[in-house]
Amino acid sequence: MKKSLMMIAGLFFSVLSVAGQGLSMDRVNADFQKKKEALPTGDLFSVFRQQLTQEERDALTFFYAYMSVGDITDYSGDFYLENVRSSLTTRKETTWGKTIPDDIFVHFVLPIRINNENLDRARMVFHDELMPRVKGLSMLDAVLEVNHWCHEKVNYQPADARTSAPLATVKTAYGRCGEESTFLVAALRSVGIPARQVYTPRWAHTDDNHAWVEAWVDGEWHFLGACEPEPVLDLGWFNAPASRGLLMHTKVFGYYQGPEEVMRTTANYTEINIIGNYAKFAPLTVTVVDEQGKTVEGACVQYKIYNYSEFFTVHTVVTKQDGQASLSAGLGDMMVLATKGDRFGIQKVSFGKERNVTIDLRHRVGEEFSFPVDLVPPPTKPNIPEVTPEQRAKNDIRFNQEDSIRNAYVASFPDASAIEKFAGETGYKTQDITNYIVGSRGNYAEIMNFLQNAAKKNYASRALQLLATLSEKDLRDTPEAILNDHLYNTDLSADATKVLAPRIAGEMLTAYRSFFQKEISKKDAKQFCADPNVLAEWCRKNLTLRDDLCCVGTFISPEGVWRSRTADRVSRDIFFVAVARSLGIPAWIDGVTGNVFYQKNGSDIQLDFESGVSGAAETGQLQLSYSAIPQLDDPEYLRHFTLSKYNGTGFTLLNYPDFAKWSALFKDASSLDEGYYMMVSGSRLADGGVLGQVSFFNIRKGEQTSGELLVRDNTEAVKVIGNFDSESKFVNAETGEETTVLKSAGRGLFVLAILGVGQEPTDHTLKDIAVKAKEFDACGRKMILLFPSRAAYEKYLTAPAPGLPEHIVWGIDTDSKIQKQLLEALNLEANTQLPIFIIGDTFNRIVFTSHGYTIGLGERLLKIIDSLSDSEVANK
Repeated sequence: MKKSLMMIAGLFFSVLSVAGQGLSMDRVNADFQKKKEALPTGDLFSVFRQQLTQEERDALTFFYAYMSVGDITDYSGDFYLENVRSSLTTRKETTWGKTIPDDIFVHFVLPIRINNENLDRARMVFHDELMPRVKGLSMLDAVLEVNHWCHEKVNYQPADARTSAPLATVKTAYGRCGEESTFLVAALRSVGIPARQVYTPRWAHTDDNHAWVEAWVDGEWHFLGACEPEPVLDLGWFNAPASRGLLMHTKVFGYYQGPEEVMRTTANYTEINIIGNYAKFAPLTVTVVDEQGKTVEGACVQYKIYNYSEFFTVHTVVTKQDGQASLSAGLGDMMVLATKGDRFGIQKVSFGKERNVTIDLRHRVGEEFSFPVDLVPPPTKPNIPEVTPEQRAKNDIRFNQEDSIRNAYVASFPDASAIEKFAGETGYKTQDITNYIVGSRGNYAEIMNFLQNAAKKNYASRALQLLATLSEKDLRDTPEAILNDHLYNTDLSADATKVLAPRIAGEMLTAYRSFFQKEISKKDAKQFCADPNVLAEWCRKNLTLRDDLCCVGTFISPEGVWRSRTADRVSRDIFFVAVARSLGIPAWIDGVTGNVFYQKNGSDIQLDFESGVSGAAETGQLQLSYSAIPQLDDPEYLRHFTLSKYNGTGFTLLNYPDFAKWSALFKDASSLDEGYYMMVSGSRLADGGVLGQVSFFNIRKGEQTSGELLVRDNTEAVKVIGNFDSESKFVNAETGEETTVLKSAGRGLFVLAILGVGQEPTDHTLKDIAVKAKEFDACGRKMILLFPSRAAYEKYLTAPAPGLPEHIVWGIDTDSKIQKQLLEALNLEANTQLPIFIIGDTFNRIVFTSHGYTIGLGERLLKIIDSLSDSEVANK
């Protein structure tokens, strides 16, 4: 029986009911039947009428049993069959394919979806390019080689939360960590290597999150940074930050019963907790009780990490009869919110210090109160594998070669002269189209063809209006055909942002306009246009809501909703807006609140699907006073404070623009929907800890609520933490002359750093500094940024960070003398992750340091500088 667990030609899934493998074909078939019953319209399972082998039929059954509704409606059965055949063939042609157990293959090689990306033919395309490169390699070396190939194609660049498809990422030549890791997982799976995307949903010691990859090699999981090739596995710039993580998790396609802790099982995937692969951790159990001390069944318990001034939910559990909800996490602090009905409780919990915590539902929704909270992240305890100098040198050579290959491809994108020539040929003004063509990167041919054809049809100005509604990522991955569908099937007089715009929320763009104009009868279209609430009523009567069958972060396209008559709530809202716009009705989803609106007779009408009531939004006003603390005159949203609205089981964040100023949002009274709100504010300490403040208040219809935005003062003393010789020498990178820190900085405080070129922590830090460029220039302090070598500086110049302060001195740390001095002065390990920043003074003292991955460093440097005068430092 055990022998049958391995791949045997012609049997594949037929043997997977064997106990102990965590995969039962009986369960797969049962779940498949449930999915078919849930989606009876649209002929969505027609692929099964084809002539299929048993292997193919069973693999497709597994796919369809656990695919989200959107993946079933928006991609053809032939697409999935092609992927299945490629996977099965690859398993047979690779040496490691024969060693991979069925359950590992099914969950970590066969699946196509990795994140919320559009699906594409990456598996087949990548297979053909990669197989010759991995032929003859061991499984371990093949993983490293695939990552080198990925680095040839893609480099890091932050972007919005919508994940581009792997082929689109290659076309663009860069992506955020979620896109890089999606790309690497797709590449590894294309050559039959099990892989999974790993997320820390939020860091505890700094803002932001991160994603990377784990690959299964000869029976064990190992991690690597996507598109960031290292000489060995289990090594990345994030070793140290990961050791401070509170939670690492991954979503496994299908029903999975591996050795890892299962956090959640859904109709589509199993979410598993893998914090133990990266950091010390401990379990903690929350028991929810009512006012009488009795355990509460059915309470919603949310574990939350403070990040971007929000309590971000990383795990949700509904209590059973014992009232308990458990989680294992890194050794630091979280907040826990427990709710049921109109009662809730909220408090801090400390993993490693507490094993059992009781939360009573002492508060009632509508109760106004406030409290402070201090949060401590886990300590740093990285485990870094050994790398020999020879391995490092060889890897560096390849790394630079791969940069050259990618840069040569990027250099093929249209430059300023090509854009100017195109403008002259098509009649556009160069300044009107430059940003769109530059922003489209490898997708430039689609955007230029769209503009050229629009000009020929006298739609040039309208085409520019349409492009103005798109995100940068839309420019990079949207085909001309989709843009044409919206441009030429919309009345020229229609509002650009509320009718013409293809984008509605975070969905993939599709050519839905001509589709609905064809599918919807003239009679229905006339009724919908006369009263858009009739369209809303049609949605309520004809669409089945199945949030449980949809993956978090993915959407069903508007056309898919029409075919299946099934949707989750967000996809339903997008569907309503898409149909409305297709018929010329102004409609939109509010970017801050997520509320759905349409326009009728010039009035904005808010649509409430749940109640069936439509009308003017019921709002009140909020005005927040703020008393400035040192170094913080005007707090910023998502950096110093956030607002969230109660939704029945928790609080939903209001999505104001990133880092919008308090003075622009709430210094004067601002309109908010009536409801119950939570405001969180915080100051991040140098060690990553947080001084937080939590407030609950009400917004009532037609009334103004006045409150205080309290950001607790960071009063931690700035102390001398080391010594640094300000006469230390380096080479000025721009002049080539040898100079000293003292000569370059002048008397007093200065910022000095050793940078890591092409590394994500350095990229993040330089962007944070650029955001505060004006403040750095105003403070007058020099910033000396050093590179380990002239080659590193020249590499940086190929893609320099834009918008940096003017007072920067660029230098070369010859023979790493200054870096070695800093490591010794600060008692840091030789392999400490760059960048290393210090604030020092010309009395040879260090008063602040930061190294590795830190978000918001620019603001933190300014705070320290502003809080110190030369005399104050001298007296410490």
